[in-house]
Amino acid sequence: MPAEFLSAVILLTLVADPFGNVPLANAMLARVPKRRRRVVVLRECLIAFVILAGFMVFGRELLRLMSLSETSLSIAGGVILFMIAIRMVFAHPEGAFGVQEEGEPFIVPLAVPLIAGPSALATVMLMASREPGNLAVWASALVVAMTITTIVLLAGERMQRWMGDRAMHAIERLMGLILTAIAIEMLLKGIGTFVESLK
Repeated sequence: MPAEFLSAVILLTLVADPFGNVPLANAMLARVPKRRRRVVVLRECLIAFVILAGFMVFGRELLRLMSLSETSLSIAGGVILFMIAIRMVFAHPEGAFGVQEEGEPFIVPLAVPLIAGPSALATVMLMASREPGNLAVWASALVVAMTITTIVLLAGERMQRWMGDRAMHAIERLMGLILTAIAIEMLLKGIGTFVESLK
């Protein structure tokens, strides 16, 4: 398995944050009939996948249309990743993405921004714009990462009962710690490229 594919799967899984989203998804689905919960999770994960795939495929054109450079996207993506990672490490009562609405989720807030959040969108755009020749690798990594996310969310209720809230929070903090390091690396690369362009 190529190292870049594996690292892409890990990064995309981290930014989708399936373990951190389990308690939030369970809370949102609490009032949804049990027979509907699986359908809702599958639907929302599919919507998130389509959105992320769209940004991955058309990300370069979107950047060109908005006159944005890869450097600015790298720095902005690093900042967003860092902010979300900090909220994951230092557990926030409202979750990593803020207050959630009641009722059956439809697109918002489960698909967007819990799964396909700003950091995930920036990450897939950055992947595709930096190395467009590896688009097939990035797309495959996205499929694997979204499959992992879907499986985790489908098993969310069992996982929370089996592991308990404390263990779920511990996993989220660990993922947040890894994501913090990735965010810093993304920031440093963006700043380094910017400094080089000034010479």
